[in-house]
Amino acid sequence: MSLLNHPMSDNTHYESIVRFLLPSDLLDYFEITSVTTSTGQLSVHLSEKNIIPEEYCPHELLSKGFLPEICIQDFPIRDKALFLYIKQRRWTVKSNGKIVSRNWTLAAQGTRFTNEFGTFLKGLNR
Repeated sequence: MSLLNHPMSDNTHYESIVRFLLPSDLLDYFEITSVTTSTGQLSVHLSEKNIIPEEYCPHELLSKGFLPEICIQDFPIRDKALFLYIKQRRWTVKSNGKIVSRNWTLAAQGTRFTNEFGTFLKGLNR
C-alpha cells in the first residue's frame, strides 16, 4: 500500500514527524499547545497531560493547574533555534492536601538544554 493511500489520519502523519523532532517520548506525556516562529527561532509550547504518576495511583488526586513554565533549548531545526516551553502539571492529594508533581529531568544538569542536546554539545568539546 502506498503512503498516499494509507488510512492514517492527518494528525497521525504530523505526530509521526514531530516525534522525530522532539526529545524521545516527550509526546507520551505532553501535548503541544502552540507553535510560534520568529526570525531564527521556533518555539514549541507543551503542557503535561493529566496522567497521574504511577507512584500516586493508590491516592485520589485532583489536578491543580501547572507549575511555572520552564524554557529549554533543543537541537536546531533547519537553522532555527528550537526552544521548548514546558508546563508541568501539579496535583493535590485529596486525603492530605499535599501538592505533588512528576519528577522530570528534561534539562541536562546545570544547563537549559535538553538532555540529548546537552550530551551532544558536551561531545563537541572533547
